[in-house]
Amino acid sequence: MNTHEYQAKQVLQRYGIPVPDFYVVSSIDEVEALVQSHHLESVIIKVQVHAGGRGKAGGVKLANSPQAILQTVKELLGKKIINEQTGPEGMVAHQVLISPAVSIAKEFYLGVTVSRERARSVLIASPVGGMDIEHVAHSQPDQVLVLPIPFEGEFRSYHLQRIAKFMGWKEGQAKQGIAIVTALVKAFQETDASLLEINPLVETKEGEFLALDAKLSVDDNALFRQPEIKAWFDPSQVSANEARAQEHELAYVALDGEIGCMVNGAGLAMATMDLIQYHGGHPANFLDVGGGASQEKVAEGFRIILSDPKVKAILINIFGGIMNCETLASGIIEAAKGMQIHVPLIVRMEGTNVEKGKQLLHDSGLHILIAKDLTEAAEQAVNLAK
Repeated sequence: MNTHEYQAKQVLQRYGIPVPDFYVVSSIDEVEALVQSHHLESVIIKVQVHAGGRGKAGGVKLANSPQAILQTVKELLGKKIINEQTGPEGMVAHQVLISPAVSIAKEFYLGVTVSRERARSVLIASPVGGMDIEHVAHSQPDQVLVLPIPFEGEFRSYHLQRIAKFMGWKEGQAKQGIAIVTALVKAFQETDASLLEINPLVETKEGEFLALDAKLSVDDNALFRQPEIKAWFDPSQVSANEARAQEHELAYVALDGEIGCMVNGAGLAMATMDLIQYHGGHPANFLDVGGGASQEKVAEGFRIILSDPKVKAILINIFGGIMNCETLASGIIEAAKGMQIHVPLIVRMEGTNVEKGKQLLHDSGLHILIAKDLTEAAEQAVNLAK
């Protein structure tokens, strides 16, 4: 689950990482009251959306007077940010962050994420901050340090000295920087994050370190033990279908294709999408109903797929290990009640109670094509979607 910048900064503050003062407003009345009570003048104003590249998209502005602050907030509230990360549909800013401008002497990058290659969490550090770290890694690989975090969860002193030397921190800088690195790793672990980054971490002209921007993404599977962060979920930052899926605990990602997919298990879902692509089609979504999905969960997933106007065919691929094929069939039938199914529906199922499931579908009166294997199912879906 992604969070807003101001929420990520709240987490950093909790772990003692220095952050500039900031205020979050969602209306003109709020900003008018803020300007009067805090005598704000030179500030940075940022849209709060779940995407990077906000500056290039016109979502970050400098304002140097109370009048300019009010005018800039009016321009940015409700602004749609469109870039590679948001997709063509964009994301609308319902809140903006206002923070006093900072005199910057130097910018750095610090981030912690999960490395699939190393099968553990890693710290990523660079003396080149304020830029996309992937771009820096590609154009200046010698300026990026990737350091696996020990399994016990803390860096040894020699690790921290290596980081300080790589970043070019001297004496007082090193003490501040090492404290921030240590706190960042701890925050990452204790929030069940998949990504926690500071970009940029700046050294001010007064010699202080400040986290000028921050990003936090949390593992969806761990939200049950992060109730405060779970409550930060902002449905306005995802599509209506993704918000519905989140509400029903379905793993759903909207894509650009024409074939709707419902599968149990992430690996099987990816294999299904690969086969659709192989046969010349394009998946409209990733939807994993999970191994122990209930009839209601299956029905809701089916409704979500049907509500996507891009969908021209639906492929349901279920392997009934933990999941019962009879449950799947009942869920499809339940969802189809009172709905106009205007697209071809192809079902491939194997496993527990598969014959009972097929019989239920056959007796339902619904026009359903039952494929004998996944290859046939993918071919039928692609051909019927044309």
